[in-house]
Amino acid sequence: MRIAVDTLGGDAGPGAAVQGAAIAIQAWPGLEVDLFGPGEQLAAEVASLPRHLAAAGLRLSVHHAPGLIHPEQRPSDALRRGAASSMALMLAHVAAGHAVAGVSAGNTGALMALARRALGTVAQIPRPAICTAIPTHDEGRCYLLDLGANVDASAKRLVDFARMGEVMARHVDELDAPRVALLNVGGEATKGSETVREADALLKQLDSLNYVGFVEGDGIFAGSADVVVCDGFVGNAVLKASEGLARMLITRVQSTFESHLGSRLVGRLARPALRRLKRELDPVRYNGASLLGLDGIVVKSHGSANATGFSYAVLRAAQEVSRDLPTRLAQELGSRHDSTQQE
Repeated sequence: MRIAVDTLGGDAGPGAAVQGAAIAIQAWPGLEVDLFGPGEQLAAEVASLPRHLAAAGLRLSVHHAPGLIHPEQRPSDALRRGAASSMALMLAHVAAGHAVAGVSAGNTGALMALARRALGTVAQIPRPAICTAIPTHDEGRCYLLDLGANVDASAKRLVDFARMGEVMARHVDELDAPRVALLNVGGEATKGSETVREADALLKQLDSLNYVGFVEGDGIFAGSADVVVCDGFVGNAVLKASEGLARMLITRVQSTFESHLGSRLVGRLARPALRRLKRELDPVRYNGASLLGLDGIVVKSHGSANATGFSYAVLRAAQEVSRDLPTRLAQELGSRHDSTQQE
């Protein structure tokens, strides 16, 4: 399995992407990674990998691509002027069949636009949705989509999101009948916007979905559903708020046990449990958002991800490849379609 990685665009620079790719290679037997970015810099990063990752360097290939899509660059400008960028060349590598998936920590809007042009979409999906996993209280996870690609989504688009999320949960997580819900301000049929209520009515007509109705924000983390659907504005706000809350809780717990001698003694006794809690809540573990609906696999890493976080994004892509997710989506949602022909 060969995955292409755009090493530019992340806050930590190419080094985090290179080390993250090496970590993923160690964790996934047979994985090889093609790195796109400034050739000399990437070669130096590979050569200077820590000793415990050095062997993984043999499965890293460097592809010179010095062009950068800037964080503030508009998607339309990226489409016009970004053909020589590391992001566009990485996606072209995937589109040509030289790699089975692509990963980038760069500009989300540009990645969405360039990926849509390079790969097209499946099942007449006009625009992909961004989807990621959220941890739930029972050590499970819930897929939340959309996370920002479709800020204002129609009822029919919300139904598309539900169907795509259900396919992902069923095939990637091997759930027999994933519970699908719409995020709303209440559980009553009269609550929510007209769009959400219309989507609710449409989803109730789909016998193929295990649709459980509305869920409120706390239901995401309570494990009330396996797939939660909302528009991109709401989803992005929920995601960023949950990440911030998780980091705040981890910091508060640590500072509480370090505040005075008695707390430090208790903290030492509780250290194994605290480490487990930190590991379970750490947003780094859930890094890697899928661009669902593309006729190919592209995973967006958080821009602030460190090497460990980036490795999770690469492993997320490998997992989707192993489940042949685009083919599953095409088979179950309809025939493949070149989205470049749609608005």
